[in-house]
Amino acid sequence: MSDRTPPPTGRLLVSGCDVLRVPAQGECEILRAQDIVVADGAIEDVRPTGGPIGSGPAADVIDGRGLLAVPGLVNAHTHSPMVLMRGAAEDVTVEGWFNDRVWPMESNLTPADVRIGARLACAEMIRSGVTTFADHYFFPEQIAEVVAETGLRADIAPTYFSSRGEAALEDTVKFAEAWHGGADGRVTVSLGPHAPYTVDDGDLRTLAGHARRLGLRMHIHAAEHLEQTQSSLERRGSTPIRVLHETGVLEAGALIAHGCGIVEDDLPLLAEYADTTAVACCPKVYLKHALSPLTPVRDLLAAGVAVAVGTDGAAGHNTLDVWEALRLVALTQKQAERDATWMTVSDTLRMAVRGGARALGLQKEIGALEPGMRADIVLTDLSGLHCRPLHDPRAALVYSARASDVRTVVVDGRILMRDGRLLTVDVPALLAEADTRVARILDTSHGRAVQHYDP
Repeated sequence: MSDRTPPPTGRLLVSGCDVLRVPAQGECEILRAQDIVVADGAIEDVRPTGGPIGSGPAADVIDGRGLLAVPGLVNAHTHSPMVLMRGAAEDVTVEGWFNDRVWPMESNLTPADVRIGARLACAEMIRSGVTTFADHYFFPEQIAEVVAETGLRADIAPTYFSSRGEAALEDTVKFAEAWHGGADGRVTVSLGPHAPYTVDDGDLRTLAGHARRLGLRMHIHAAEHLEQTQSSLERRGSTPIRVLHETGVLEAGALIAHGCGIVEDDLPLLAEYADTTAVACCPKVYLKHALSPLTPVRDLLAAGVAVAVGTDGAAGHNTLDVWEALRLVALTQKQAERDATWMTVSDTLRMAVRGGARALGLQKEIGALEPGMRADIVLTDLSGLHCRPLHDPRAALVYSARASDVRTVVVDGRILMRDGRLLTVDVPALLAEADTRVARILDTSHGRAVQHYDP
């Protein structure tokens, strides 16, 4: 394990930008003409522009005039290497998506494929202003190495199926022991049982015990849609969420992917562990697969449970664009609740940054541009025609902004993209390498699959 690009030890000044202030509660606001002072990877000060930056080494200066600084976006649930399958499983049922397309394709993956896919995903996320992501996939060492080299921040959960056996479970724990806190703290690890329908109760209990021993959380798909919940009730008399409760997963702390099948009886169980439980909402995937209902965001927030925004993998969501995802959260929640005043622009922005930080257990480090927080800063340009006239920058971020509006990205005080140019990824070489792998990965004629979907 090594990070070939150690964090900067000097100073950084983002000069003259506007700053999006995202409080823990209440309305977001725009602070005009501010300087963000960064030292040793952390935000030292946010103050009106033009003052001295203090003693110490000379600062690298980013001219932020005309730009809006926002906290780095958090992609709270994805499978980053699945970018290699983007667009290869369209217009099929959920069962067909898993059994005929994605799980057979995933049986072709090598560690080198995963490394290339993760690098492509990281490049896409940097370009769109995502500074932190929660990943759930195979060959996690490859993903961790890519995170280290590209400079992003990630919580990585090794995907585990009970069908893979005890050795795979032990490998999951070994990865966690080796990588948690790696890349100068930018890599954290969660344990990643796939779902209650693919991981038996004994393995869930074992992994929950390891999570408590190591001080880790768990990242798991559960109650992905209502049919799964109904199937679980018919097969075993418990909802998927109650299974997580009974096996100790909630006690260990859980990031639950999707949760569209969470029902009223589940809410008290989740509320009991609200301080360490979160749900990632990925609405584009539900729309594409014609799934109903949506994640019950209003009920979860009322129970004190953190809700964050995710994209899921690009084989389903097609992009890793959190701007698109947060916009769909706002729109679909308004429609589902039949309430145009629900899911305000401030609530949506808070979910995408503070909600994401809390979902990953990183709320003391990221999610706001405030002194003491790590310097994960995204400079956006809202001068484009699609944002003008700019009556309310907050509304523009939710309903108008595009990934291409992101100009500069800083993670942990290190500049990963400057004026639209990626600094930590060789994009032409990456694309050429990815293209050589696609035909083999997409070939499903062999009849193999990593798992069979039958929840």
